[in-house]
Amino acid sequence: MERHKYKYYEEDGFFIGFWEEFPDYRTQGKTLEELIKNLKEIYPDLNSGAIPNVYHVGEVEIA
Repeated sequence: MERHKYKYYEEDGFFIGFWEEFPDYRTQGKTLEELIKNLKEIYPDLNSGAIPNVYHVGEVEIA
């Protein structure tokens, strides 16, 4: 099982969130549980190429 971090905030009665590695793609839910469900649903699409031109976040170590 993989673990991935997400960020979220509340706005106008909704929880808005996104995966840390895909900050340009947001989803929402009326509850935190619904937000997490929606995040899980969009994750495969972001990785499969179903959504064109997905921006990714990378990390590199510099000495």
